[in-house]
Amino acid sequence: MDSADVRRALDESLSLLAPIADDRWAAPAGGLDWTCLQTAEHIAHDLMAYATQLASGADGRYLPLDLVLRAGTDPATVLQIVAASGHLLGLALDAAGPEATAWHWGPTDRTGFAALGVNEILVHTWDIAQGLGLDWTPPADLAAQVLARLFAHVEGADDLLWATGRRALPGRPRRAEWTVRAALRY
Repeated sequence: MDSADVRRALDESLSLLAPIADDRWAAPAGGLDWTCLQTAEHIAHDLMAYATQLASGADGRYLPLDLVLRAGTDPATVLQIVAASGHLLGLALDAAGPEATAWHWGPTDRTGFAALGVNEILVHTWDIAQGLGLDWTPPADLAAQVLARLFAHVEGADDLLWATGRRALPGRPRRAEWTVRAALRY
């Protein structure tokens, strides 16, 4: 995965969410404990964290960085911050050399950080869409790439929403626990 995938996922998310009126964002996001607005803030936070991790080349630890939005930030501004964070991740991915790694529970290359970003965008956009009553599913090709890169360790992981504990499938209960594996496998 690469910066084009991050930008495409970001475009999918923003085109869906930008038209939503401010008064609807206080709804719970899918099955999460967060509101739709808090979930969008989380997307921005994680995209920024992935960008700074990769750009820094941090080894063996996460940088002590948090993106904290001011109380009362409106949804349109939060989505601008999501867009900015996603574009910064794209720039970090483009700037990183093919051998570049940074820490995400082990040395993770730029394809891993791209997959992490796309996963955050797709899965949490779905959560927000559920809370807002929108019918949306992640694009199948992007979801398949995320599954191949982050969920190769999960037998039968052919559905991103199932792999991330969002839903049950026929013959497969909803997953109560799940984890991604972005670190390189040597």
